[in-house]
Amino acid sequence: MSYPERLQQLLMEPDREMQLNLAITRDTGAVSTFKAFRVQHNGSRGPYKGGLRFHPHVDMDDVRSLASLMTWKTALLDIPFGGAKGGICVDVKDLSERELEKLTRRFVQKCRDIIGPFEDIPAPDMNTDGRVMGWFFDEYTKYEGFSPGVVTGKPVFMHGSLGRESATGRGVMFGIREMLKAYSTKGIDGHTFVLQGFGNVGAWAAELIEEKGGLVLAASDAEGAIYNENGLNIKALRAHVAQPGAKLSEFSGGTAMDASKILYTPCDVLIPAAIGGVITEENASRLQCQWVAEAANGPITPAGDKILREMGIPVLPDIYCNAGGVTVSFFEWVQNLQNFKWDEQEINMRLDRKMSDAFKDVWHIHSTAGVPLRVAAFMKALERVTQSTVARGFD
Repeated sequence: MSYPERLQQLLMEPDREMQLNLAITRDTGAVSTFKAFRVQHNGSRGPYKGGLRFHPHVDMDDVRSLASLMTWKTALLDIPFGGAKGGICVDVKDLSERELEKLTRRFVQKCRDIIGPFEDIPAPDMNTDGRVMGWFFDEYTKYEGFSPGVVTGKPVFMHGSLGRESATGRGVMFGIREMLKAYSTKGIDGHTFVLQGFGNVGAWAAELIEEKGGLVLAASDAEGAIYNENGLNIKALRAHVAQPGAKLSEFSGGTAMDASKILYTPCDVLIPAAIGGVITEENASRLQCQWVAEAANGPITPAGDKILREMGIPVLPDIYCNAGGVTVSFFEWVQNLQNFKWDEQEINMRLDRKMSDAFKDVWHIHSTAGVPLRVAAFMKALERVTQSTVARGFD
């Protein structure tokens, strides 16, 4: 894009980075201290937006990179937010529910001056959920008054949004539909799919793909995989894994297979929906699919991505493919500001429109500039962020 060096530096550097030490009294009476981070990358297009994760390996570099991705993701979907991310370095399995609540509230107390409905709006991320967001909202309200818009991903009964649970998976389905229409002139119906990862995102994406006529041949989780050449019954599979102690690989509607082989299962669309870095320089050449849709964050390494380009396998990039969650988070925020709730049909319709419009933008750059979909997505996002940054002035 031929950006001058000074503009590149401006777009790459975060606006603010904060590191905190959070001390809480444990149930035993002992005091423990946990490191916490919040990075606000770019707020030229609106309030900062990004998840809050609890994980023992959270560090500043991790949070900084994820905050940057949120800037580009919100810009690509044309949502009036900037990018942010936060994390607390903790293993949630080591905390009681009371200790987890105290840690969440301590985080709010320490950083409440830089968060707010018009400043920085956290959301659930790894090992955080609607319960944690409810604590966050309640603690912030003690200081600033009734402010449900300070976080998104809240329970529906606590000013959350309908459709939020399925939003990321539904966005994946919409994105894949648009990609298949562009490449093959027909949508999901009649194509075959394989999912690596069957958590919230993967399971919802699989169910919605099946509803649209797609054939889900295989799915996996961390412990095993299941395969059926005639297609898995996804609703039955979801009901099976919801049972206490049930294993995905023991589902009666398919044949158990080695989870490590899931990526190499022949299909039309491979959907990595688990963790990052699973498609690498070592295994990318073994894929037997026509397209890859990145439902997870960063499932393909740069070296693996290069190999897929050489093989002619298009990749639907993560900053577009899994943006359904932040899009419906935006809808939740809008509803909170209005003190009004939309029905689920309207939310799904608005999400469909956002995903469709964003794909048209990406496809136009892909077609005219002759660049991969990932590059096209970043180009569109950069264009929007740059336009706002320059227009607001930075000298």
